[in-house]
Amino acid sequence: MVRRKKRLPAGGVEVEIRDLTHEGRGVCSVDGKTVFVDGALPGELVRFDYIATHKDYDEGRVIEVIRASSDRVDAHCEHFGICGGCSLQHLDSQKQIEYKQQALLSALKQIGKLEPAEVAEPLNGPAWGYRHKARLGVKYVAKKGRVLIGFRERQGRFLADLRSCPVLVPEVGEQLEYMAAQIGQMKARDQVPQIEVGKGDNATSLVVRHLVELSDADRAILVEMARTMQVHVSLQPAGPDSVVPLWPEDQSLMYAHPDFDVRVYFEPGDFIQVNPVINRQMVRQAIEWLDVHEDHKVLDLFCGLGNFTLPLARRCREVVGVEGDQAMVNRARENALHNGLDNTRYFVENLMEPDGKSAWLREDYDRILFDPPRSGAREIIPLIARQGVKRIVYVSCHPGSLARDAGELVNNYGYRLERAGVMDMFPHTAHVESMALFVKD
Repeated sequence: MVRRKKRLPAGGVEVEIRDLTHEGRGVCSVDGKTVFVDGALPGELVRFDYIATHKDYDEGRVIEVIRASSDRVDAHCEHFGICGGCSLQHLDSQKQIEYKQQALLSALKQIGKLEPAEVAEPLNGPAWGYRHKARLGVKYVAKKGRVLIGFRERQGRFLADLRSCPVLVPEVGEQLEYMAAQIGQMKARDQVPQIEVGKGDNATSLVVRHLVELSDADRAILVEMARTMQVHVSLQPAGPDSVVPLWPEDQSLMYAHPDFDVRVYFEPGDFIQVNPVINRQMVRQAIEWLDVHEDHKVLDLFCGLGNFTLPLARRCREVVGVEGDQAMVNRARENALHNGLDNTRYFVENLMEPDGKSAWLREDYDRILFDPPRSGAREIIPLIARQGVKRIVYVSCHPGSLARDAGELVNNYGYRLERAGVMDMFPHTAHVESMALFVKD
């Protein structure tokens, strides 16, 4: 039996937008059914077309703003609305922060059933050229006769046809057309699916993923591209562990925490925070909120390269870092040596499936810092909270998982949510990064 494609409702519907989702889409109702509308802001009267329909809700895209919100601004990027990299460029920057703060407080109240005693001032940074880490798609499109480089379209599986990207570091964001033209000259142009961007304080790196062995001529094209752009280039023929330098031979990257006299060295494919200005503010604030003393022993969970561990080590007696990735732990140890720190210890453990008998869990701590992935720290909290540590700082990249874990700490383990606030790590997107302080008397 041939299944017919579901027909979309008739478009050109005029509605008033009442709210904004956590993904940055306007919310309205049509005939009692909720519709999420791309490009619409609360309070606006818009006309939209349907782009998808589901059992419980529909999706649409603005085709005309009849009555604009006073918070609406002209998008800075010519590709906004097509490219999926940003979703909020049409909303005033200050209002973006307010929206993210409200998203955090709403999640805490609805999911965690609690409110912070104090709402911290948001951490702000540059709105453009801030993105030091990105994964760009690459696609040779035969019908266009050229290569595309960029993020995926907002709706659909295709790459957006970008000429530039103002949120990326300028040495890459302003060179997308040049990069695409160079890749387009390669014999393996249809076998290069991705370029990963990583920028430190000292250099910018491009990691080129390729599905076939590259010829000498193709390698020469990439070297010439790197020389022209004044960036490093590496090759990745398989998984993350296969990355090797192409040019130059020395590809050491690092970023600094000047307030703590710390340098963090990393490899081109390593995870780092995308926004260095916010990252420095974030680390400084986390250590202030922890109220670390020189005789304290601190536990840093999900420690990665040592982004928090190393600055903490400048302020306390000892830091124990725990991370699930062996390569990251190795680099964290190396970073401690580079910085002359002998008061850090590291353990490799999957904190999503923790072993309750691990040696580091049998130690006592004065302060604890969480910096988990999007899924949160649900699994490790019961093993940690029973210690009764007086101050815990939780750094979050998802309000929902933070709110869930906050409810656990407050309602089941006797902590109070002393303070919470957002950090604008990803301007013009709906990503909400936040920090919370939990205190136990």
